[in-house]
Amino acid sequence: MKIQLTIIGLGQIGASLGLALSKQEKLIKRIGYDIDPAIATQARKIGAVDETVSQLITAANKSDALVMAIPIDQMRTMMEIVAPEMKAGAVLMDTAPIKAKIADWADELLPQECAYVGLTPVIAPQYLLSDETGIAAAQPDMFQDGLIAISTPPGTDSKAIKLAADLVRLAGASPLFADLIEMDGLMTATHAVPQIMGAALLNATVDQPGWREARKLAGRAYAEVSGPIVHLGEPGALTSIAMLNRENMVRVLDSVIASLQTLREDINREDAEMLTERLERAQKGRQRWWKERQEANWAAEGRPKMEKSSAASSIFGDLLRFGGRPRNEDER
Repeated sequence: MKIQLTIIGLGQIGASLGLALSKQEKLIKRIGYDIDPAIATQARKIGAVDETVSQLITAANKSDALVMAIPIDQMRTMMEIVAPEMKAGAVLMDTAPIKAKIADWADELLPQECAYVGLTPVIAPQYLLSDETGIAAAQPDMFQDGLIAISTPPGTDSKAIKLAADLVRLAGASPLFADLIEMDGLMTATHAVPQIMGAALLNATVDQPGWREARKLAGRAYAEVSGPIVHLGEPGALTSIAMLNRENMVRVLDSVIASLQTLREDINREDAEMLTERLERAQKGRQRWWKERQEANWAAEGRPKMEKSSAASSIFGDLLRFGGRPRNEDER
């Protein structure tokens, strides 16, 4: 007996998740849906899903789990579509960079017998600098030996959490359990604000006086700082993140602005010694982070190592009964 997993959105993250689960055909039936039929067809061709559907409702009412890997500005509408169709005991998951607001929507929209679990995938180090986006960037080892954070509202059924953790392990990653609010703050600093900073640089330079010549000279530094805008997708997605997570966005932006102001004052005062010290500290911090991110030896820092299940056939032992009848004593 398999569980049915429906992946909604077959871009880099959704298709990579499907590819990562491709060897689990005895345990999982992968259904794919994308608003673009051509992308859905491509996902099927590369083996990211077993089947695709053109009408999401036909998959939603048969699925044990659904993962929304779509832009945040489409999330609420998608939840309004699938929530009424979910079968008892099904789990709705997402890969959005903010969680608290989505958890609020889930509390409002999901049937009482269903559960919400937030996932925050961390892509493998070898793909950090890739410029590819969408399904062209999908890889079967996107999450291999990495982390996928799991965030849940208080009182979430333990079976739903186990389902999410087992999917994470089957995708080749380790689950990292994190608070919803904490995750929003962390993702603001490391995901959303770098995109805002890239937009700020572009708006301060492109189409401004002198850009006609500057564009010919812009090199690696400009490309790297402005690069996050490439992964933005539609601007509405980042706008939604900023508006729905306003307090965190303003707090982190204030810190960045204060840091820029400090550097500006060093330059204005011609304080070369202090400016050099700040730049050296920043350089060392980046080098240290990059080395740690490549090694990903987080267990050495005290994070509990998550054990991978030794018997694949038992991973979903409890989950196959999720939402169904309770086990009797002979089954325990």
